[in-house]
Amino acid sequence: MNASKTVRQTFPVLEMSCAACAARVEKTLNRQPGVCSASVNYAAATATVEYDSGTCSPEALRTAIQNAGYDLVITAQEEKASQEGDEAHNRRFRQLKFRATWAIVLAVPISVISMFFMDLPGAGYLLWILSTPVVFWLGRDFFISAWKQFRHRSANMDTLVANSTGIAYLFSLFNLFFPEFWLSRGIHPHVYFEASSVIIAFILLGRLLEERAKGNTSTAIKKLMGLQPQTVTRINTSGEPEEIAIGQVCTGDIIQVRPGEKIAVDGVVTEGSSYVDESMLNGEPVPVRKQTASKVYAGTINQKGSFRFQAEKVGSDTMLAHIIRMVQDAQGSKAPVQKLVDRIASVFVPAIMLIAFITFLAWLLLAPSNGFTQGLLAAVTVLIIACPCALGLATPTAIMVGIGKGAELGILIKDAESLETARKVDTIVLDKTGTLTEGRPVVTDLIWDNEQEKCEAAFFSLESLSEHPLAEAVCKHLHEKALPVEQFESVTGKGIRGQINGKRYQAGNLRLLQEEGITISDALQNKARQLAAESKTVIWFADTEKALALAAITDRIKPSSPAAIRELQQKGIEVYMLTGDNEATAKAISGQVGITSFRSEMLPQQKAAFIKELQQQGHCVAMVGDGINDSAALAQADLSIAMGQGSDIAMDVAKMTIISSDLHKITDAIHLSVLTVRTIRQNLFWAFIYNLASVPVAAGILYPINGFLLNPMLAGAAMAMSSVSVVTNSLRLRNKRFHASAISSLPETSSPVQEIMPEPEKKTTLCKTYKIEGMMCDHCRRRVEKVLNSLEGVTATVTLNPPTATLEYAENEKTLEELQNILSEKAGDYTISEI
Repeated sequence: MNASKTVRQTFPVLEMSCAACAARVEKTLNRQPGVCSASVNYAAATATVEYDSGTCSPEALRTAIQNAGYDLVITAQEEKASQEGDEAHNRRFRQLKFRATWAIVLAVPISVISMFFMDLPGAGYLLWILSTPVVFWLGRDFFISAWKQFRHRSANMDTLVANSTGIAYLFSLFNLFFPEFWLSRGIHPHVYFEASSVIIAFILLGRLLEERAKGNTSTAIKKLMGLQPQTVTRINTSGEPEEIAIGQVCTGDIIQVRPGEKIAVDGVVTEGSSYVDESMLNGEPVPVRKQTASKVYAGTINQKGSFRFQAEKVGSDTMLAHIIRMVQDAQGSKAPVQKLVDRIASVFVPAIMLIAFITFLAWLLLAPSNGFTQGLLAAVTVLIIACPCALGLATPTAIMVGIGKGAELGILIKDAESLETARKVDTIVLDKTGTLTEGRPVVTDLIWDNEQEKCEAAFFSLESLSEHPLAEAVCKHLHEKALPVEQFESVTGKGIRGQINGKRYQAGNLRLLQEEGITISDALQNKARQLAAESKTVIWFADTEKALALAAITDRIKPSSPAAIRELQQKGIEVYMLTGDNEATAKAISGQVGITSFRSEMLPQQKAAFIKELQQQGHCVAMVGDGINDSAALAQADLSIAMGQGSDIAMDVAKMTIISSDLHKITDAIHLSVLTVRTIRQNLFWAFIYNLASVPVAAGILYPINGFLLNPMLAGAAMAMSSVSVVTNSLRLRNKRFHASAISSLPETSSPVQEIMPEPEKKTTLCKTYKIEGMMCDHCRRRVEKVLNSLEGVTATVTLNPPTATLEYAENEKTLEELQNILSEKAGDYTISEI
């Protein structure tokens, strides 16, 4: 295959209704001549295909997909194709909303009549009139999809829905118009219109919620694209500024950037200077100074200054375009919990149909006198009782309750996929700025050389005129009234000067003071060295003779970060920190929060590459971030978690969002994932146990023993009870309790959680720390911790470095001998001693 003809293109895919559809489309594409690889993203409803343009074309791919029962949107421009795909999604969403709404509206009276008013004259005909539009108009897509699956010798959830609702409807219709057929045989002809209608309404509602979730996947891409301005100011050949569309910018053009404008393309500054907010690239809150020869990037935001730059990379070559492509590539479809149901349905549906057919034949052969009648009745009963209502509710009900519980805890969860994945996480990657830290520069220390000579008003007045982003932090800290400043001067790269009340003052870095010959006291110099070692930025304030004060500025660590990191590590989860900051700052921050593994000076693509490297080593990786620069890494991770106070784009890419700034919520999210997936599996287990027990009874296995043959009406009731049991089991999630930190860290406005999860009664406890010898790895640590926690009235926390165990006694303190005995008996060769 000629590599020069290889094309990689993304197409919107239409008519996919489940994960099995996505798998079929992907399989069909990969079978086409000339296709190197094809990947279908069910969540985004797109197919990314790499093909040889010499032997394959988009038209040929579309024909193949249409023959498989789906459709592919192809246009000359990929952006136009994406737009057409969005329009198709919006049309489908509107259709689903209309159908789900009317299906529910009609299903309610159908259910009420069936349960309470079946004895009214004409009730059966009224049910028929109401259920017909639900089944064959509002629910027609199920039958169309089932027919497509049948043509390709396959089956999915739609097949199950179409079979059960169609059989129930047709059987009810026969009983309504030909009741004498059953009455002459001593059987009462029941109708089951409510079964078919309610199933259609439930499934349509689930599809509507799924379609809405799928529509949100492209929001992040749209917002990233929105970072690039639509027009720019170009300097033409005559030196005059002219406004042009972004698409007209060419390499080598001179672009003018005014204060507050977004930078359109990548380039190099040729004239002027300013500070540029590059948080979308490096995640750091402090804008970067730009002057002649400095590089600027598309999507970043200019601050107060004005400058011109020469365009170097435009269009799809910019850093912003590269980030967008990374997010698109990494947002691939991953196996959701619901896919398990589709896989089972592919075997379950034909199995039930085969059982129904065998049931009819068995009655026909073994009971010649009334075998046809009883066999037909038993076969229909099998199809009704095997209705997918419980199976269809097993996953969405648990997901809905789990997501609701997460919201109560301050954790917003997008989909079932994230709930399935969170429990598998063994490695967590944390962004520094805005995740471990508060994400904004603040003054942590303000040291005056002489307390009697404080000139806070002068310091404030001088800094209030500065364009430097750190000056804002000083002004917020001082809160003084501004004084008139005369002869104000900004010294590039050093600081500022000005005259206040006839006296000159200056503020800036150490180099400014040294050049002016300013005297600095030993006390201030020692303090400055100490603060610099803590990776804090020092701003000096001086008059014409001596340094009067220094202000230390840093991005403060969140109070909950160290404890949250320790909690994750104690659960055996490996924690990394990534930052765009320098190594000294990264080392200082990681040391303060207790993280041993960190990476500094990381660009967005490097963060995503690091996560991919961890995944290739077999780790299940969660990424926690809050900035635009984290979006590619969030999309690459197995589980993406955004901090609620961060950028909208990070929250759009992420599968989970923590509303507060408390990292303890990560542990809560993992625990909630375990509980929710456990509930889903319980639901699926009981749904299938119900079928295993009820299908043989419906087929008539008890008839030769005690003459019992299940009435289809009882089958409908049993089917309803199975659904009730699944919903009830899912609702149990609402009453699950989480550890105390989950409650104490909630904002005061979270009253619903406080009502559901009341604060436990406080008890007086004894806390004691011991030394543990013999632990070599985290496996040893977990084993010791598990054994100590098995003691009644003991809560143990064990750390590997240092090798200690902290025990909280709810009742009586255990002796050292008791602790050593249980460790030797159940843990192994470990020694415990008092510190």
